[in-house]
Amino acid sequence: MSKALRLVGRRLLQLPLMVLGITLLVFVVMSFSKIDAAFNALGEGSSVEARQAYREANGLDDPLLLRYVRFLGGLVQGDLGTFSSRQQPVVDEVARAFPITLQLTFLGLAFAVVGALLLGIIAAVYRDRWPDQLIRLVSVTALSTPSFWLAVLLIQGVTLGLGLLPASGQLPEFGNDPGGWLARMALPAFALGVPVVGQLSRVVRAAVVEELDRDYVRTALGAGIPRTVVVARNVLRNALITPVTVLGLRIGYLMGGAVVIEIIFALPGMGTLILNGITNNEPNLVQGVTLTVALAFVVINIVVDLLYVLINPRIRSV
Repeated sequence: MSKALRLVGRRLLQLPLMVLGITLLVFVVMSFSKIDAAFNALGEGSSVEARQAYREANGLDDPLLLRYVRFLGGLVQGDLGTFSSRQQPVVDEVARAFPITLQLTFLGLAFAVVGALLLGIIAAVYRDRWPDQLIRLVSVTALSTPSFWLAVLLIQGVTLGLGLLPASGQLPEFGNDPGGWLARMALPAFALGVPVVGQLSRVVRAAVVEELDRDYVRTALGAGIPRTVVVARNVLRNALITPVTVLGLRIGYLMGGAVVIEIIFALPGMGTLILNGITNNEPNLVQGVTLTVALAFVVINIVVDLLYVLINPRIRSV
């Protein structure tokens, strides 16, 4: 069995344990909530007897372990509970909001990857010259800029009439209006991706510089192969191993940051949903959103690990 297959096998075996640990952590933390689900469901005018009957009917007074087992059983069936006040399934709201968070996350990721590759490669090719110095200043500035602060500045710029893209309004469906969707998501994705561009561009530069100093590059250049061809065909493939690893660690940051950015730009994603859950005292909603984001983070990082196997020939070897 190759190293790659063993690595894939270990990651897949770890997945159920990580999922179980996440569900346990989220459930136990939310069990300490002081919010009375019976009060939320029945309203202010309900009697003490009616609220007690609601708790008994829904197992709210059962031991924690029994409630956790019941929660896992519902989770396997795709049941995240209901809104206490409206008696609507939480999973329906999560299914509506989660794609928007994923769209923002991966649009910010795409911007970060493209920007970091361009800046990192240019800085490496022109190292210690003025383009490298300028890019170094830009990357440090981007890295030290909080996404939420940049988001507020972008909204302020739009308010003052300096912005060409909308910072508020309804988000159109991508299939119906791709241009309107991109225009509405552009500023949030930019605010989300800028700090990652700052960090990742430095990693790309260091990796490309290291590869440019290797013997095979000097041999290829001495044989008359154009520098752009060597960089595009050989250097980039070998240099991307380290940036992909760093990028995998930053995807969780992007998804967590997307939740905050959505609130600032009034996007109807998971961030707005969890804010509504906190504001309206809906623990099931907060629990469902937190659990979904955490599980998505675990799955995405496993996918990144598998991608790392594909681009690293040393791991694929026996």
